[in-house]
Amino acid sequence: MRKMALSGWVCVVTGASRGIGKGIALQLSEAGATVYITGRQERTLKQTAAQVKERGGNCVPVICDSTKDEDIEELFEQIKREQNGRLDILVNNAYAGVQAIFDNMGNKFWEVNPSIWDSINNTGLRGHYFFSVYASRLMVAQGRGLIVTVSSVGGLRYLFNVPYGVGKAACDRLAADMALELRSRGVTSVSLWPGAVQTELVSQLILEKDAPQGVDSQLKNAFVNGESTELSGKCIVKLATDKNLMSLTGKVLMTCDLARRYGIQDIDGRSVTDYISLKFLLTQVPYLSWLSVVVPSFLRLPRFVLTLASSRF
Repeated sequence: MRKMALSGWVCVVTGASRGIGKGIALQLSEAGATVYITGRQERTLKQTAAQVKERGGNCVPVICDSTKDEDIEELFEQIKREQNGRLDILVNNAYAGVQAIFDNMGNKFWEVNPSIWDSINNTGLRGHYFFSVYASRLMVAQGRGLIVTVSSVGGLRYLFNVPYGVGKAACDRLAADMALELRSRGVTSVSLWPGAVQTELVSQLILEKDAPQGVDSQLKNAFVNGESTELSGKCIVKLATDKNLMSLTGKVLMTCDLARRYGIQDIDGRSVTDYISLKFLLTQVPYLSWLSVVVPSFLRLPRFVLTLASSRF
């Protein structure tokens, strides 16, 4: 029997009841890992666990609210007991702000109840830090591990609203600063930027009905052609088994870059949209889109240009 890439590994994926987290859990378990999945709802967690089992994987659903410190601590105590303290991968994915974002599309920050900050960043930033602290204690003790913090291009440029962008920029900084302190202990920390992903909630809010106010046609088209929820998982499996993994610590990694690096296609066989290819970027400029037909797909925008484009100095 073929040995699976992550056979014997122990992983934690937060917010795995649905969406990207669920997709990541499916791919990690399919690669042979035992995956602890967290979420607030028992019903949806069990649905994910059932799908993992259908694929022959091993999954441990744990009701865990990422805003409750005691829930997080109890999860890691459970891992210590059941896995003798072994933990190979943590994926910080839990996020509770999608509904709040779409409910307030088109509104300026001063027009919205400031509590939207907590809806967006308590689970999706504070929770990531707490999970990372407890995961790092196990990983440092064993001298290896990988922490992946799911973020987005919203950490680089304005997207959706102010709390969203601040939170994603903070996630990128969290991954980078943790990498600095963890590097000498053999633990890798990276930030992962998926592209537009066709999650269940995005499909419900954008693709299956008229888009909410504030969602332009360009954004809607991005999701129409978006990544599956499992692409990020396929990327993480390849990343985790990369012999040069430590060379990537502290970096922001895009799923389109990783797909290119490892020769990954989406689960339906589609090629992954390369968001920094010159061909794609030209399609986003109406009066230049005709050039995309003749521009080779291998021409890509250098990374430093992305940074310069958002430079504040």
